[in-house]
Amino acid sequence: MKLLLDTHAVLWWFMDDPHLSARARAAIANPANQLIVSAAVGYEIAYKQSLGRLPPLPQPLPRRLLRESIEILPITLDHALAAAALPGPHRDPWDRIMMAQAVAEQCLMVTVDKVFSDYKIPVLW
Repeated sequence: MKLLLDTHAVLWWFMDDPHLSARARAAIANPANQLIVSAAVGYEIAYKQSLGRLPPLPQPLPRRLLRESIEILPITLDHALAAAALPGPHRDPWDRIMMAQAVAEQCLMVTVDKVFSDYKIPVLW
């Protein structure tokens, strides 16, 4: 199963945070699943760290993703155009990118964010 991890899911996995659901934790831990993060996750983490809303990670993000065997999904022009074509009202551009990527790459979205289901994106939580 291909799993596209939302930013909070990645951070909660790294921190062994109890906010990560048992179902999501089991799916991420399952070596049979393909774990993927959008390049948008890197931006969101770095941006929130620069604002002081997130502490620095104990290990650089690229190294930690590699250690966890989590693939990085680049944002392609097709992803960007599909995200822009999504109907309103949700305005978070990073969520919209990940929605488009989940559809294009045929992934289950690992997120607690209900807006993905509102857009008919398959969610695992």
